[in-house]
Amino acid sequence: MQPHPPNPPTVTVREAVLDLLRAFGMTTIFGNPGSTELPLFLDFPSDFRYILGLQESVVVGMADGYAQATHNAAFVNLHSAAGVGHAMGNIFTAHKNRTPMVITAGQQARAILPFDPFLFSNQATELPKPYVKWSVEPARAEDVPLAIARAYYIAMQQPQGPVLVSIPADDWQRQCEPVLPRVVSQAMRPDPQVLGLIADALDQASRPAIVVGAAVDRDQAWDAVLQLAERHNAAVWVAPMSGRCSFPEDHRLFAGFLPAMREKIVALLGGHDLVFALGAPAFTYHVEGAGPHLPAGAALVQLIDDPQIAAWAPTGTSAVGSIRLGVQDLLARPVPANLAQRALPAPRQPRPRAEPSPLMSVAYVLQTLAGLRAPESIVVEEAPSARSVMHGYLPITQSGTFYTMCSGGLGHSMPAAVGVALAQPEKKVIALMGDGSSLYSIQALWSAAQLKLAITFIILKNRRYAALQEFAPTFGFQAGDTLQGTDLPEIDFTALARGQGCDAVTVSDPAQLALVLREALASPRPILVEVGVA
Repeated sequence: MQPHPPNPPTVTVREAVLDLLRAFGMTTIFGNPGSTELPLFLDFPSDFRYILGLQESVVVGMADGYAQATHNAAFVNLHSAAGVGHAMGNIFTAHKNRTPMVITAGQQARAILPFDPFLFSNQATELPKPYVKWSVEPARAEDVPLAIARAYYIAMQQPQGPVLVSIPADDWQRQCEPVLPRVVSQAMRPDPQVLGLIADALDQASRPAIVVGAAVDRDQAWDAVLQLAERHNAAVWVAPMSGRCSFPEDHRLFAGFLPAMREKIVALLGGHDLVFALGAPAFTYHVEGAGPHLPAGAALVQLIDDPQIAAWAPTGTSAVGSIRLGVQDLLARPVPANLAQRALPAPRQPRPRAEPSPLMSVAYVLQTLAGLRAPESIVVEEAPSARSVMHGYLPITQSGTFYTMCSGGLGHSMPAAVGVALAQPEKKVIALMGDGSSLYSIQALWSAAQLKLAITFIILKNRRYAALQEFAPTFGFQAGDTLQGTDLPEIDFTALARGQGCDAVTVSDPAQLALVLREALASPRPILVEVGVA
């Protein structure tokens, strides 16, 4: 008789998952616990930390900022169907931000699932779709660690994004075989032949323009893109709705920001004979438009990490793969002699200085902030009506120092600021918020206070949903028309902050603004500054 092989060693599912999370560098858990998640926290290990958010959307927002700032997937624990439902707005934003995130959702015990138990998730894998890269409820408890490992590898592969694993409550104590971490490639090098076509087009162009998107900074390609732009004397524009800063906004080649409107993009890019969409879609639109996607006489080339974006580009040649590796390959080519004769693009015209007024302008506030903040400080922004003003008065000049949402969905940036500050405690984090935006996730102030994070929250208080009011003429509203549901009177943000343990101050006098901001930026505790603006 053949001897039976020895039984492999076993551990609990909980132990196997915790060992995997250690190996992946994911010892911070973001969550808002429910009953079905409690078994994960039995004998909670001392080398892990649990970051509590007071609402599941806040939880995902914090994890989003943390993952982006650490360049590693964040681990999120949500509660069954209701918790995932609460979190869906920021799961959508994480999908658009391309943020790597492993989301676990509690599920009722397997033995009672046939009876539609209280608080279970029916079709748990379908609930987060289509805004996760992969979702699964393992067939057996023993398969949970393998599912967590696969989820991590998928989340980290480009284009990165969130994944979800639904885990029944009784799975955590079951026995299983340990799962060892593996090395799995995260980036794909673009096709050299297609890159060659892009390189030839760049070399032969007379007046190229580069349109950078969030993927440049996400893939840590800032320095390489700067070198490429300087080699080609190319004007550099920022793609519409980009959630990161991917080029220094004080550089001589920086041209400005493209709006999400087809006709305006074509007008701004007029005169360029080549447009290189680099880490960006070509292009993101917000309103219906007509006519060509490019100015007359211009060709389009693209380097993007998402094959879906490459597929819907309306024209041109697209290479798919890592932005950083692709640009490095472009830089490795010999420098043509004709580039030395290529003229520099015309310099960008500076905005006029903003002057103080009894009710301060957003431009004056941001100009004052720009003069006080350190260039290496990190701005996390969600003030849609102020964004165009920010582009002129609050330049971002360093990699990894600006975050916002690529989705347009509100409620991301206040908790994301908490996550960024957790990831980079050595840097000052400034959360620049509209008053309407802040109310989607105001509970993030409590987390900041409990964690003692030195975040400066600045609320631009214009007492309305100004972005909607400014957008209304696009849909036929005339001056003086009443737009329902857009006024926000009588909200005291300092009271909301203090009620959650956060210091707060209000300022309405332009003569006091610099002093108040200087003290807030120096505060070792989280502080909210409410600024009344026109």
